Amino acid sequence: MNRLNPHISVDCVIFGFDGRQLKVLLIEREQLSEENKASSSGLLKLPGNLISDTEDLDHSAYRVLKELTGLDNIFLKQFAVFGNPNRLNSSNDLAWLRSTSGLHIERVVTVAYYSLVKINESNPTESLLAKTNWMPVKDLPQLTFDHNLIIAEALEALRKELRTEPIGFELLPKKFSIRQIQSLYEVILGNNLDNRNFRKKVRKLEYFVALPEKEESVNHKPAQLYKFDKKVFTKNRKDAGFVI
Repeated sequence: MNRLNPHISVDCVIFGFDGRQLKVLLIEREQLSEENKASSSGLLKLPGNLISDTEDLDHSAYRVLKELTGLDNIFLKQFAVFGNPNRLNSSNDLAWLRSTSGLHIERVVTVAYYSLVKINESNPTESLLAKTNWMPVKDLPQLTFDHNLIIAEALEALRKELRTEPIGFELLPKKFSIRQIQSLYEVILGNNLDNRNFRKKVRKLEYFVALPEKEESVNHKPAQLYKFDKKVFTKNRKDAGFVI
């Protein structure tokens, strides 16, 4: 068995979109005592782990994602390193980390990634299924360690990337309406977008392909459906532009 490195970890901010809210996948951590079980605060955390001494950082992050989502070929991006020496100030957090790792840990630097997945395709391993929670990003409880800060910085990194790269499609169904993608952008960016201008911009994009289909089983006028053509975007990347 590979030996864990007691000083370096990876944490993954896994974003998902349910059509109304941007959510993040959190995991309930194991309880160390009956006393801790009585407390409802600080029980949720980002998925992550200490890396092994023989493990590449990216490989470690992909391993965590695979366990939590059951998915391969997921969008994953490293966005920050968190090395504040006070990250483990909480005695409960430090005790939990030492107990679950079996190591005498004093300080851990974590390399943070954010990932984008389709919530309805996520399929955690059976042992983790009951411990996972999709929580609204705008309404998070107090998490363990500095995980609230990590999520906040991940959201800022996502917002920045969203303005120049078509990564939002990673959160949408394979077939979607303009209304759906606009709602996604508004939720992530935190502001309303002009309907007419948004529609005008996205319809000019060559990789935004109209389908001969419309929405079904909706309580409003069925909208035209579209798909994202990644091959077209990659081929014409220099001239592709984007909507924001």
